Amino acid sequence: MEEFEDDFETIGDNVDDPEIVALIELGATLINAILEKEPISNVRDLIDAGAPLWYQNEEGTSVLHAAAYVENEQLVKLLIEEGAVWNAVDNLQNTAGDIALSLNNVACYTLIRDAGIRSEMLLTLLSSQTSLNPTSSSLVLQGTDNSAAASTDAFLSLKLRYTQDAHGQDICLLEFDDGQEVGVMMGWEREIMQATVEKLCIGHAKRDQGLKVLNVGFGLGIIDNLFQNLSTPPALHVIVEPHRDVLAHMKEQGWYDKKGVSILEGKWQDCITSEALQGFGKFDVIYTDTFSESYSELRIFFKYLRELLAGPESRFSFFNGLGATNVLFYDVYTRLSELHLADTGVDVTWSDVDVSAQKDGERWGETRKYFSLPIYRLPIAWPKEN
Repeated sequence: MEEFEDDFETIGDNVDDPEIVALIELGATLINAILEKEPISNVRDLIDAGAPLWYQNEEGTSVLHAAAYVENEQLVKLLIEEGAVWNAVDNLQNTAGDIALSLNNVACYTLIRDAGIRSEMLLTLLSSQTSLNPTSSSLVLQGTDNSAAASTDAFLSLKLRYTQDAHGQDICLLEFDDGQEVGVMMGWEREIMQATVEKLCIGHAKRDQGLKVLNVGFGLGIIDNLFQNLSTPPALHVIVEPHRDVLAHMKEQGWYDKKGVSILEGKWQDCITSEALQGFGKFDVIYTDTFSESYSELRIFFKYLRELLAGPESRFSFFNGLGATNVLFYDVYTRLSELHLADTGVDVTWSDVDVSAQKDGERWGETRKYFSLPIYRLPIAWPKEN
């Protein structure tokens, strides 16, 4: 995102440049032509004349926003093929996909969403074949961010605080040097975790004899407590956790002394192929919910699943929260993860968890939102039959 912001700042600094002025005028003319429903031939002529498809007017409207507003499926397709930015947001933080959804135009929305999936798949492929950092390439989904909210090393260097908010909700907060606090995990997620444990464990062939469970990321310990409270507790419960303050909290809560529980201190990237983890054998249930990691890290974790899962009856899930402040981005990430899981030999099904009941003020307090959608898409995955 920063690279594009720098580009726009450069344009803003050169508004008197005749070439820049001409580009802006062409961009505005193209948007107006679309909003006024001029023939597609006119739109093509403007594109051929060099009208910039990246241009956004004072309201933040792009050419793709405009095409979504007029519900022109053919035009949406044309603009995407010509290189229109699928994930640009206007001043209200709406994408063209959001506009299409608000008008119940499934066809236009699907074209935009699929463009996003193709774009992210291509970025993933390119980053796997080069030494480039994939997080600097994508406009919105993978912005460059070295803060503790998006960098594991920065996150591990800062202090965490366990407390309750004004509504009595258990929360784990990350404290920044400037006094800002960001929720790492919050009590409102309990409903999601409860549904996840039910989907992972109920009906599992080995549930009554005690499952072998691996959880990556302790947080508030919600899902780990739910695992422990199964009618038959796990025969083995391995927790991977890197943050010193979380580990201290776990010791205070007695997790190091619980029967059948083993705690691996460190990042999962360092533990995943270690003798300590390999020595436990394979697992019946695996869950991961880490903080400050990008989708690229989650995809790397996917690649280890076939080695870690015990068999076709084993199950895997993850906290599906990437892009979860925007319907389009969330949909793209959900479908992207399904495709990448399939690439690793893992099938997945999705179920919806309604999380709309709690008001935003009660859910977030003064912390930054990381999930603002009414529906959570819950993934349950298992190895494909050979």
